Amino acid sequence: MAGTNASEIRVAGTGRILVAPVGTAAPADTTAAWAAAWKDLGYTTTDGIKFAKKDKIDPVKTWQSSSTARLIYGDRDLTLKFQLLQLNEDTLPFFLGGDATAETAAGSGIYKYDLSPAPKANEKALGIEFTDGSAITYRFVIPRGQVTDTEELGLTRTAAIKLGVTFTALSVDDTKPLATILMKDPAYSAV
Repeated sequence: MAGTNASEIRVAGTGRILVAPVGTAAPADTTAAWAAAWKDLGYTTTDGIKFAKKDKIDPVKTWQSSSTARLIYGDRDLTLKFQLLQLNEDTLPFFLGGDATAETAAGSGIYKYDLSPAPKANEKALGIEFTDGSAITYRFVIPRGQVTDTEELGLTRTAAIKLGVTFTALSVDDTKPLATILMKDPAYSAV
């Protein structure tokens, strides 16, 4: 509804970030459970998630006019930035580039991760869910994307380790959406 309405102000009070192999079906609504293939990446910093949608639009200038005559759409980028706080078999490979952790010897309790000398594609599906109270739920699903940038990893005595990533959405094909947003929110009702 147009106009001022305080009941339409949303606060992403609590939420989570999930990843799954590309092609994993996402829930069709905001009440269905995420399938077992979706792995919850756990705690994030209080900064939450930063979404950025950037469209590259090139103006067409003409000799006959000082104003732009037409706009040509060139690119669309959708990126998400967040910092993970947990270190485990899902978060470290997500941050570092995909290879799995493995136990060095059966029953040893010692695990290793080998960082490849060359980058490899590590495409994932990404799901984000947040609630605002008990009646409002939002789910964002990116069916295909990849970590395209990581922040410095700080190891200090006085702060938690943060796995800061930038996740970039990738097109599945020209007929499928780059991202889908599901909302259980009365603000979208036409009534």
